[in-house]
Amino acid sequence: MKALLATLLITLTAASAADQPPNVILIMADDQGSADLGCYGSKDLHTPHTDALAARGIRLTRVYSAAPVCSPSRAGTLTGRWPARAGMPSNAAPGPTGGMPGSEITMAEMFKAAGYATAHIGKWHLGHDPETTPLAQGFDHSFGHMGGCIDNYSHFFYWNGPNRHDLWRNGVEVFHDGEYFPDLMRKEAAEFMEKHKAGPFFIFYALNTPHYPYQGDQKWLDHFKHLPHPRNLYAAFLAAQDQRIGELMADLDRLGLLDNTLVVFQSDNGHSIEDRAHGGGGSAGAFRGEKFSLFDGGIRLPAILSWPGKLPENQTRDGLFHACDFLPTLAELTNVKPPEVHLDGISQAAMLRDGSVPATSNDRALHWQVGNGRNTYWAVLAGDWKLIGTPEAQGGGHFLANLAEDPGETTNLADRHPEIVNRLQKLHRNHLK
Repeated sequence: MKALLATLLITLTAASAADQPPNVILIMADDQGSADLGCYGSKDLHTPHTDALAARGIRLTRVYSAAPVCSPSRAGTLTGRWPARAGMPSNAAPGPTGGMPGSEITMAEMFKAAGYATAHIGKWHLGHDPETTPLAQGFDHSFGHMGGCIDNYSHFFYWNGPNRHDLWRNGVEVFHDGEYFPDLMRKEAAEFMEKHKAGPFFIFYALNTPHYPYQGDQKWLDHFKHLPHPRNLYAAFLAAQDQRIGELMADLDRLGLLDNTLVVFQSDNGHSIEDRAHGGGGSAGAFRGEKFSLFDGGIRLPAILSWPGKLPENQTRDGLFHACDFLPTLAELTNVKPPEVHLDGISQAAMLRDGSVPATSNDRALHWQVGNGRNTYWAVLAGDWKLIGTPEAQGGGHFLANLAEDPGETTNLADRHPEIVNRLQKLHRNHLK
């Protein structure tokens, strides 16, 4: 009888675990280059934990971010809408005003409506005022910095004066002087997962790495001292990021949550070549461009999804995928109702499961725009053809490339194919409407 009861208990426990909605962790790297993971071809970096995530899941090879800069990229991912439609065509201002409108429905609000506990941990960069902070956008818990970048030890805004401390927990300024921010993030996530391990929970784990300032651990700086500057600094900081991703996965395993957690990894935009980034360090590999650029090096980036036992393991998907697709895709995978608003992303759940391409994916055009008015950069991708438009204020020129034949966008074909330029311009004008 005891053996029968034990068997029944095990069966019921297994059934209960199978019926439990999955936890979701969305990891977003900051300014990580297109080729800057071992599983994406890098030979000089150390990223075993992120590579292991790909080995346990699906690596996307043709995924585009929503923008080549931080704030609009985040807005597109969290809302499933083109950043301009979500009210974030450019970076959020560093001051107390501006940000993504509170009327936008985020991934956090979607999961919260389905009974999930929700947390933002890390970088926000979508607004500072009460209407635009994480707590106003569906997150039950928030820890991190509201602006674009901080020093990882003092947690002061890393830009220009006046100097401003930027570290907050649930809207209250907190001080962790001298503590390494990536470690603070990992600790905060572990505490949140421990508290909500009965599940389900959603965590937007918004890394501030490898965004400048490059502040890798001393052991990683020593490890990469043979690399040329500034690749050595970037590599050390990226290894520090990868180490903390491994620790986050270890926390999931320790809590018994690894098999029922859907983990997504993506980069927000391409690597930086700004002065504060020592002029570079990251790599776009075969692609042209970097952060701020609408060439593929600014927007075609690493992305990985892992859900043991539910999604295929150690596979790639070569289909076209846009960051706005994450919200409807995660909604379908987790059986959560998506927001009842116009979404620009489409569900790619079928492609992830078996490689099939959604019918709506064949004919759709992808759009990007950065800035407003006469200072707007824009791009359209339809089929193999991609058209980039420079601002009207700079003459309004065009760059046309066939990505199937010229993935590095080395040759401008605009003069040779005016009919394709006109067709893609029309798509852009219709998009603006």
